[in-house]
Amino acid sequence: MQLNRHINMFGADLQQRYGEKIHKLTLHGGFSCPNRDGTVGRGGCTFCNVASFSDEAQQHQSIAEQLARQAKKTNRASRYLAYFQAYTSTYAEICLLRDMYQQALSQADIVGICVGTRPDCVSEPVLDLLSGYCQQGYEVWLELGLQSANDKTLKKINRGHDFACYQATTIAARQRGIKVCTHLIAGLPDESINDNLATIARVVETGTDGLKLHPLHIVTGSTMAKAWQADRLTALELEEYVQRAGEMIRHTPVDIIYHRISATARRPTLLAPLWCENRWLAMNAIEKYLIEIGNQGSALGQSFIPRG
Repeated sequence: MQLNRHINMFGADLQQRYGEKIHKLTLHGGFSCPNRDGTVGRGGCTFCNVASFSDEAQQHQSIAEQLARQAKKTNRASRYLAYFQAYTSTYAEICLLRDMYQQALSQADIVGICVGTRPDCVSEPVLDLLSGYCQQGYEVWLELGLQSANDKTLKKINRGHDFACYQATTIAARQRGIKVCTHLIAGLPDESINDNLATIARVVETGTDGLKLHPLHIVTGSTMAKAWQADRLTALELEEYVQRAGEMIRHTPVDIIYHRISATARRPTLLAPLWCENRWLAMNAIEKYLIEIGNQGSALGQSFIPRG
């Protein structure tokens, strides 16, 4: 598989710039989420069960211990990005964030950090802190969970912020030299492929440096799981996700870097779609789609026409 021939992929971009493979090491900082603790809302986003993508046991280890453990498991690179992934990794006092980020950056084999968070949890002091690391020469990515640019969808999934909030945070971050990676979900309730393409268009217009695409996962412990079990919600078939992701990629300018084009989860946490257990199914199918239809950026300025 040669995805980087058809998509501007993060791994290939890093290798070109650093002259070697750079891998992400995922960290659990023990953060909470304002959409769970009552600050913004309770219950979290309707799709969310963070256990589906993070190792809860990690939060009981120090940052250095987590990095060493992850590096030993990866064993495919000698330098890394520290990825604060679980929950909202800017949702703490600035002194705590500074200490935690610095613990990661102080490791000799770490070239930078990626910070996963929400657009409504990125304060001016946080932006100043991350900007300072940029000025020191570190690779810094602010990963913002947006999921959709449609405010009706954001309200429906109990996101707790609107698209304007995402725009303001993205613009403020990029003005400080911080790279932004925007997370999007294909397959949210009542969203069509045209809604997905409208989201891409609005995100590109706002300005972003990277994108992550995810199929909607129905996972245990989420509000959506109850709707799925009651037959009120259906999950995307593999073919449908491939078309949506493929067209979103084709409507993305080639200078925007794709950090991910699909995602996985494991049973028993994963309820549907079960094809998400195999990370290669979607990736291989998307590559084939792009070979047949056109690479990243090949549909810019064009309306989507279903294949007949």
